[in-house]
Amino acid sequence: MENYQKYLHISDIDREWGFYINTVGYCKTSKNMHYPDRSKHPRDHVFSWNKGRILDGYYIVFITGGSGIFESAKTAPQQIGAGTCFILFPGIWHRYKPDASVGWEEYWIGFNGEYPKTIMERFFSPDNPCIKTGLNKDLLAAFAQLLATVFHAQIGYPQLISGITLQIMALLKKVRTVEETDNDPESIWVSQTIFILQNQLATPVNMEKLAEQFPISYSKFRKSFKRLTGKSPNQYHLDLRLDKAEELLKSTNMTIKEIGYHTGFDSPYYFSRLFKAKFGLSPKVFRRQ
Repeated sequence: MENYQKYLHISDIDREWGFYINTVGYCKTSKNMHYPDRSKHPRDHVFSWNKGRILDGYYIVFITGGSGIFESAKTAPQQIGAGTCFILFPGIWHRYKPDASVGWEEYWIGFNGEYPKTIMERFFSPDNPCIKTGLNKDLLAAFAQLLATVFHAQIGYPQLISGITLQIMALLKKVRTVEETDNDPESIWVSQTIFILQNQLATPVNMEKLAEQFPISYSKFRKSFKRLTGKSPNQYHLDLRLDKAEELLKSTNMTIKEIGYHTGFDSPYYFSRLFKAKFGLSPKVFRRQ
């Protein structure tokens, strides 16, 4: 996925709506890269590690790869890893950056308005801004939908993205309430596996080798994965690839053979057979309908 950021003009209609978006984006910062890239952001959003920053609005930053550090006027410095969101609050000094040795991947959304202000003040706190989301495919999908909606910029999209942002807030509230990943190490292992699988849709994955990075046997790893997701690791990865193929059939002009290749299927016949088993139609018929 290519880096993308957008800072939005706020109209009178957006303000009357009571929930408006300031900015959305995705950025992959490789190791030893300067952070943040000043050329990509307006002056009121750029900051340095030494000075930090204060913003006028709410921001959710979702780290999906790598690691780094976050600090604010309300919290001590803390390590941030993949599968963590942190929230920035208006008027609260903060700073954050990726580890120079590994970099990180981040999604973000900035927003404001009377309606989100009520939710944020009631259900979230600057004293506890970091949320370990861990196993949360829905959160990734919401951010992807958010970026796609802004990119296509169809009429009325500012109100649509406020709804997607509300969904993101609800997902974070659910995670904060349940706190499953803080108390269950197996959830963390499964969460890390899912991030890996989501980023390897075009290549086969040796699940036994993947499980070697966790302090459990493959048998236990497989049982834990199925307990938490309802599927085996291989079936979960296959469904991710087929869901991506469905998306490409809907949204691109790529040939069916190209789509199969981009989702890890070398054989068009095998791809078509598995796609039909999941969706009830062959890729060719699915696209035509």
